[in-house]
Amino acid sequence: MSDVPRDLIDRPSVAAAAQAGPLVDTFGRAVTYLRVSVTDRCDFRCVYCMAEHMTFLPKQDLLSLEELDRLCSAFVLRGVRKLRLTGGEPLVRRDVMTLFRSLSRHMETGQLEELTLTTNGSQLSRHAADLAACGVKRINVSIDTLDVAKFRAITRWGELSKVLEGVKAASAAGLKVKINAVALKDVNEHEIASMMEWAHGEGHDLSLIEVMPLGEVGEERVDQYLPLSDVRARLEERFTLTDIDYRTGGPARYAAVKETGGRIGFITPMTHNFCEGCNRVRVTCTGTLYMCLGQEDAADLRAPLRAAKDDALLQKAIDEAIFRKPKGHDFVIDRRTRQPAVSRHMSMTGG
Repeated sequence: MSDVPRDLIDRPSVAAAAQAGPLVDTFGRAVTYLRVSVTDRCDFRCVYCMAEHMTFLPKQDLLSLEELDRLCSAFVLRGVRKLRLTGGEPLVRRDVMTLFRSLSRHMETGQLEELTLTTNGSQLSRHAADLAACGVKRINVSIDTLDVAKFRAITRWGELSKVLEGVKAASAAGLKVKINAVALKDVNEHEIASMMEWAHGEGHDLSLIEVMPLGEVGEERVDQYLPLSDVRARLEERFTLTDIDYRTGGPARYAAVKETGGRIGFITPMTHNFCEGCNRVRVTCTGTLYMCLGQEDAADLRAPLRAAKDDALLQKAIDEAIFRKPKGHDFVIDRRTRQPAVSRHMSMTGG
């Protein structure tokens, strides 16, 4: 990152943000959570997320780390309290830790409550200690199965042992780990209970996620889709689940599990969407702002970012985009709707 003093970099941004005020959409929802994809690239090819032979963006199309810092900072100055870096796989981006180190200044000032990331865990062993040093307290790690062969089949390229080593390294570094698992019909649905017992035994929360119709992945989503209402019903045949008022800033609804002493979260964009309380927007690695994960409408923030040294144009573009944030998405998965709800892959949007 640049050696220019941060106060000189931020001074014009602060003025523009102060003039603009907090981010509130036309439905009265405050936008306090930003998810930023730092790369569309990944070292896995998960069957519900990517096609096996992906065409990735040319590197010159991506925002630089300095530009990502400036863009994230513009949102923080408008009241974003939680910032999550995603991908693709964020830790495959070269020198990404310099971005974490720079953004950590907002934690020091108290403007940002949480700086975190979602990762597949493949690079976590070598980055866990540095993440903790940057003020990261909590991370999400995507693990859909504990079966070695099945893990390889789901991720196409992944090695479970490497991911589990990363989880251990994260815990050793003092990071709180939450395991994310996509519920897949006839793939991992019969091991969700054992995954929950493993996660809780290791001191990790587990969040289950329904498959979403994003991008062509070479698989029939109707064949992958497993309603979490069914999953919960099966779990309750063996475990006592009690809904609790626990939130991490995201869409998961949590239940306490009496027998394990842990928490399980349910992210249900298909069976019960959470749009009424949506506080999130997403920015891609090219500077495209998506106001809703399930809609195509987007705003270009790269052009105003690069058009001027101050953030007046950028903040104006952000305001215009938040004004268009929709009430909700229209995800559908059935035999009649074979096309994805939106054409872009989750890795492009920031998963």
